[in-house]
Amino acid sequence: MEIDEKTQEKIQEIQILEQNLHNLILQKQAFQMELNETENALSEVEKTKEDVFKVISNLMIKTDKSKLKEELGRKKDLLNLRLKSISSRENEFSKQLEVLRTEIMKKFK
Repeated sequence: MEIDEKTQEKIQEIQILEQNLHNLILQKQAFQMELNETENALSEVEKTKEDVFKVISNLMIKTDKSKLKEELGRKKDLLNLRLKSISSRENEFSKQLEVLRTEIMKKFK
């Protein structure tokens, strides 16, 4: 069976979308892991009654507990925003893939 040029282009577009979707999923997993670590750090900072330290490069520096909580809170918010953005793009890619797959399947029927 011969595939026309439009169908070949759609197949290539599907492959690109699938690769982009895969990359998004990897990014999402990395951000989710970072968010979990940030939430755990925030939880530990809130629980402790002792001094808190923060690691910068190879240095461990004593820091103000409230400033660290604020910093971790901002980081958590930023990560949540990034995850929301990635999820939105993931949904868009999935919808585009579904449309293209449907179009291609119609050609082969």
